[in-house]
Amino acid sequence: MNRSEQLARLADPSEIWDVIVVGGGATGLATALDAAARGYRTALLEQADFAEGTSSKSTKLIHGGVRYLRNGEIGLVRESLRERGRLLRNAAGIVEPLAFVVPAYRWYERFFYGTGLALYDRLAGGLGIGRTGHPGAAAVSERVPNLRRRGLRGGTLYWDGQFDDAALALAMARTAVTQGAAVANHVRVVGLVKEQGRVAGVEARTRFDGREFVVRGKVVVNATGVFADEVRRMDEAEAKESVRPSQGIHLVLERRFLGGDTAVMIPKTEDGRVLFAIPWKNRVLLGTTDTEGGEVSLHPRPLAEEIDYLIRHAALYLDEAPSHGDIRAVFAGLRPLAKPPKAQGGGSSASVSRSHCLFKSDSGLVTMTGGKWTTCRQMGEDAVDLAAAVGGLPMRPCGTADLTLLGPSPAEDSELFDVELPYRMGEVDRAVREEMALTLDDVLSRRTRAAFLDEAATRRCAPKVARRMAQLLGRDEAWVREEVADF
Repeated sequence: MNRSEQLARLADPSEIWDVIVVGGGATGLATALDAAARGYRTALLEQADFAEGTSSKSTKLIHGGVRYLRNGEIGLVRESLRERGRLLRNAAGIVEPLAFVVPAYRWYERFFYGTGLALYDRLAGGLGIGRTGHPGAAAVSERVPNLRRRGLRGGTLYWDGQFDDAALALAMARTAVTQGAAVANHVRVVGLVKEQGRVAGVEARTRFDGREFVVRGKVVVNATGVFADEVRRMDEAEAKESVRPSQGIHLVLERRFLGGDTAVMIPKTEDGRVLFAIPWKNRVLLGTTDTEGGEVSLHPRPLAEEIDYLIRHAALYLDEAPSHGDIRAVFAGLRPLAKPPKAQGGGSSASVSRSHCLFKSDSGLVTMTGGKWTTCRQMGEDAVDLAAAVGGLPMRPCGTADLTLLGPSPAEDSELFDVELPYRMGEVDRAVREEMALTLDDVLSRRTRAAFLDEAATRRCAPKVARRMAQLLGRDEAWVREEVADF
């Protein structure tokens, strides 16, 4: 992906696009990929980096949503399981199967959870991964050596998918470009273009040099997650809220806090939340929380009480309990929960839709809210179906259900970032030359996942990585110092 070439296409005043997508997270990238695969002339603009917001800060699961079974949301679970199967097939190497254990500490729990998870298997049909099992206490302890043994009566074993969310975002961007789309990160939409009362394009500004240009098109799709209402108010100043953000955080711990390759899911903690402990990239992710309110931000900060909550609950289920000093990294994200009309006046985030919501304004702006990584392909299909109707485009069938996503080219074997991190300097070269990385954060948080794995090690290697980027981008030592400080 050559950013200069992509920007030149986007800034060409003679170009009239069929579909303009605002937002380069899971929803926007899925929409752009679907539109381009149908042969529509497609443009995508992202204000920061691809997946810099919520979409790189997920629980790293491609899942059917076991907890939604408890709420009777069978349709959502069936859709999620179908899409999980497609992603395992279309993004092999980025999305992989992962075994989970639901431990049983009461006599009835193996039967109770086993019954629900057997239904989970049936709903997956031919796209299932593996069969649910009912291991005894010894077998559960063998899979998860650090799981609390006192009172353990066995458990229920089931399968879901795991992935690198930032890597999947880049694969979708890369594939969209090969399908003919023009995509660019670090380009902010600052206004909408209207002609005769209809949205007919966007006003854009590049992040670092302030270059401004207009991108014209037949339909604009607002896929900006928690920022969706900000874009909607460019269209309708009095637009009511359509998103209710809910913050979730994850702690990153050393591998020994599970001790195996099987994840643990606690379906109901003392206050009714779901707790995950998941092996990921030779670390353990512990999450997640569900905190309402707070400022809408690209980089939300974890709250002390959220961290305390996870540490306290981990101690209930792990023999060697982590302390605050064992935390290698913390990350927080905002779920862009769809706010349906019945929830406009209040209610908790538990009552707000975990599914996606798609609608258009009187002037033709198409907006998508809600949803999750697992169902992003279906969300893109739905968005493009509506966008084609709004924009008067020729109707064409969706082609993404069986579309293989393109992974990155191999990076050269070279010096490690740091002894505590699995990344090499050749990956910096690839990130800058082929993957539109412009900032130190682009490389350390998303082209690699260094900042998500070990914050201390990432701080140590940041100056070295920044200097390599400066060589590739033609920047000076002042740029290096500023990037390191910002990071």
